[in-house]
Amino acid sequence: MIKNYQEFTKLNLKLDMSRGKPSPEQLDLSLPLLNEISVSEQIKNSGVDCRNYGVQLGLPEVREFFAPLLEVPESQVVVDGSSSLALMHDVIVYALLYGIQGNSPWRGDKKISFLCPVPGYDRHFSILEAFGIEMINVPLLEDGPDMDIVESLIRDNDSIKGMWCVPKYSNPTGAVYSEEVINRLAAMKVAAADFRLFWDDAYRFHHLTEQRVSIPNIIEACQQAGNPDRAIVFASTSKMTFAGSGLALLASSVANIAWWQKCVSVRTIGPDKLNQSRHLHFFKHVVSVEDLMDQHRLILKPKFDIVDSIFEEYLGKIDNISWSKPLGGYFIDLITPPGLAKRTIELAKNAGIILTPAGATFPYGLDPEDKHIRIAPSFPSLDEIKLAAQGVSLALLQAISE
Repeated sequence: MIKNYQEFTKLNLKLDMSRGKPSPEQLDLSLPLLNEISVSEQIKNSGVDCRNYGVQLGLPEVREFFAPLLEVPESQVVVDGSSSLALMHDVIVYALLYGIQGNSPWRGDKKISFLCPVPGYDRHFSILEAFGIEMINVPLLEDGPDMDIVESLIRDNDSIKGMWCVPKYSNPTGAVYSEEVINRLAAMKVAAADFRLFWDDAYRFHHLTEQRVSIPNIIEACQQAGNPDRAIVFASTSKMTFAGSGLALLASSVANIAWWQKCVSVRTIGPDKLNQSRHLHFFKHVVSVEDLMDQHRLILKPKFDIVDSIFEEYLGKIDNISWSKPLGGYFIDLITPPGLAKRTIELAKNAGIILTPAGATFPYGLDPEDKHIRIAPSFPSLDEIKLAAQGVSLALLQAISE
């Protein structure tokens, strides 16, 4: 083990750990997707010719396949494109332009706000910032957002139209929302009739242990609480099959799906049904979702384990340093002493390790205490991750010494 930062910089590394990308070994698991699909498979049982226009909500067989995985009826599932982030973007754009289900459009003179549990996903914040939507920080605890704060903010403020939620294996802390938190989100009193939970279930199947953590169904919880239209759930196969060529999923109430279809009919005549057909064939005839994700876990878990082990060796006995130990997802949240995250990232860069910029997990890129560093172990090889964890540790130790 290298014990000195100056010595480490002499390795001349070039490692980019700024994003949580699947590794080549993970992408190889889905190579059968590239196999040729017969003409009979291009024309599905529903009579839809996948080579042609139409079917705005996605192939019926694909919606039917994902419905039980998302725990909703087929009629409440949309399969559209390859990026769930794009669907989140579109929902916000449609709300700004047209309003949601008869409510006034969000655009106009009135201020629009979102609640943002922090630390959180930088691309969520980028969408809001691009459209001038105010972001209000809410602390993210181990069991979800601080609900006392959420309820106090949202009860009387009708400018708050939405809230980001990554309910399982949250980016970057790995937090898992508890049943109590989910039920409170579903039932809480809100001032805005068109308030929506943007439920980004990106890591629903991305377990790092043999324990498959489950959480309550937010759509069902909202229905039972008398708020059936409150939640819009987003998911994708981006980190299950091919990150750039997966399937994006949206699930919600019947009324929200009808609203979505009305809005999206202006944007497109129909999604890429050939890609949907390929995925259906892959999952039904080649590998099950659970089996595939077990193979991903076997590749990912050793990388998370080695980061944890090296952080423990280098940093475990130092005050005011901690890191998350997630049961799933793609990230580790390294917490430095206040004021040292930015300098640590700068020193890591000087040693050849590119990390997510300091403050990225907070709205406007502003971590008020400058102490959160998002570690993304997925893409580099195990040997590279071992070196990177040492380099980050030494960079932090150097920042402390300075």
